[in-house]
Amino acid sequence: MKKRLLRLTALSICGLAPVSVDLSYGESRNPDGSGLIFVSSAHADDDDDDGGGGGGGSSRGSEDRGSSGNWRGNGNLFDLFRRSPERRVETRRASTRRPSRAPGEIIALSLDDAGLQRLTADGFTIRARAPLEISATGIVKLGVPSGMSLEDARRQVASATPGAIADLNHYFEPNQGDASSAPCAEGGCALVRDAIGWPAPNTERACAAAGPIGLIDTAINPAHPSLKDVKLDIIRLAETQAPESGRQHGTAVAALIAGRQDSRAPGLLGDTHLIAIDAFQRTTGETDLAETYNLVRAIDLLASRKVTVINMSLSGPHNLLLEKTVSLVSERNIIQVAAAGNDGPRAKPVYPAAYPEMIAVTAVDRNFKPYRRAGRGDHIDVAALGTGVWTAASVEGAAPRTGTSFAAPFVTAAVAILRTSHPQMSPDEIAKLVTDTAQDLGKPGKDPVFGWGVLDARQLCRS
Repeated sequence: MKKRLLRLTALSICGLAPVSVDLSYGESRNPDGSGLIFVSSAHADDDDDDGGGGGGGSSRGSEDRGSSGNWRGNGNLFDLFRRSPERRVETRRASTRRPSRAPGEIIALSLDDAGLQRLTADGFTIRARAPLEISATGIVKLGVPSGMSLEDARRQVASATPGAIADLNHYFEPNQGDASSAPCAEGGCALVRDAIGWPAPNTERACAAAGPIGLIDTAINPAHPSLKDVKLDIIRLAETQAPESGRQHGTAVAALIAGRQDSRAPGLLGDTHLIAIDAFQRTTGETDLAETYNLVRAIDLLASRKVTVINMSLSGPHNLLLEKTVSLVSERNIIQVAAAGNDGPRAKPVYPAAYPEMIAVTAVDRNFKPYRRAGRGDHIDVAALGTGVWTAASVEGAAPRTGTSFAAPFVTAAVAILRTSHPQMSPDEIAKLVTDTAQDLGKPGKDPVFGWGVLDARQLCRS
């Protein structure tokens, strides 16, 4: 689905009555030892019991390909929390910015065994390797020889096999946004979806949502009352010794899509199957980071589960492997939705939202004013409600949340409904269909603030 056809600006959605489905989990490990963990239980965050926002925004949009980045030497994401307290203090003093990539690592696609053998003979080490459905050779994570710059290492890995794609193992962050930037008097936040005409539950029942829906985010608390008995599969992509990522962001996004209609945080869709992958790990403090290595695996895994749409409320720098993965998955009739990021209107575009195959979603308030921290640019496709959005806190109850993370699920839910009501249509045709019901904002036509306009839920089911 190419960007030129993504005039996704005005949609009409139908609520559905919930159907309780028993939630079941198992725990297993891939035969290849790649660390695929199915979560079987959940406990609430001690520091996150009120569902407040925080996190201070998304990851930086700049690209780091050289050897003079924030950190040096070999290691991986675990080094962030393995370092001694003294070393962590020294690192913070050296730079106020979070690291943009894993130190001393290169990841690659389409690297054959012969090329891998040559690289190991030259001093590269295999840190991890996982099969992929989209690539015959899978994905590999390599440790760089001591003294070699990352850029030199990237070039050598890319040239080891004709057609191989190699890049740094960049980090991505959830788009946290603000705890709330809108008043909630008299239930205003709970009713924010009414601003776009989102139908009340149990109305227009003929309009159903296709499933399953894919979600890549932080950890989720399946014991939350809004998610109890929802058809929800949770898969964690991490080593067993890695600290679990925070449950605040993932729980809020999951509940916004699929929360029980009879809970304090009802979701946009009822009776839907959500497959959620926790691709993040908690590092020092309260920072959750996802390696590109795991994002590629997560997208590929969801594609193998034949999801209809994937929601990614996360952002980071451009990465060649992520770009290729997004492109390959789009060819499988899967629509991918990403938040535009919360780095501010003057920030560089962030990824994966800026890739042409994605639907890039920015945030507006109930009066259709742009969210002050939302990213802007020619890649923006559509605006959706993203301030004061009522959704689940990480332990129990609900709270208003603000950020592009909470605008993207509105578009994801809309697309899921369209896939059911128009199963014969391709992703491009669905984008064209929703264009016809666009509510244009800003400059006439597409603009860098609102894209083609704001999502409108009044027209779609009648189209």
